Amino acid sequence: MTRVRRGYTARRRRTKIRLFASTFRGAHSRLTRTITQQKMRALASSHRDRGRQKRDFRRLWITRINAVTRESKVLYSYSRLIHNLYKKQLLLNRKIPAQIAISNKNCLYMISNKIIK
Repeated sequence: MTRVRRGYTARRRRTKIRLFASTFRGAHSRLTRTITQQKMRALASSHRDRGRQKRDFRRLWITRINAVTRESKVLYSYSRLIHNLYKKQLLLNRKIPAQIAISNKNCLYMISNKIIK
C-alpha cells in the first residue's frame, strides 16, 4: 500500500493557532493542546476584561471629578455637579470633565459656576 500524504488544512490551522500563542511562555507556546486551551482562556479573559476596563475607567473619572469638586467648595460633591449638568441639559460624559479637572481646574470651576446660575 502506498503512503498517504496528509492535506495541509490541519497544519494551517495549527500554525495559525501557534502564531496567536507565539508570545506565551513555555509549553503554552509549543504544545498544540495547551496552545488551544490557553487561546480559549486568553480570549475569554480579554472579553471579560473589556467590560471591566470600561467600568474601571468610569470609576477613575468619577473619583477625579469628585476630588476637584470637593476641593473647590462650589458644589460640594460630584453627584450635585452631575445632577445640575443634567438639569441644564449639558450632555457631557464623565471622561471630558475628568480631563478638564486634571488639566485646568479653573475651567471646571467656571463650568460649575455657570450651572449654578
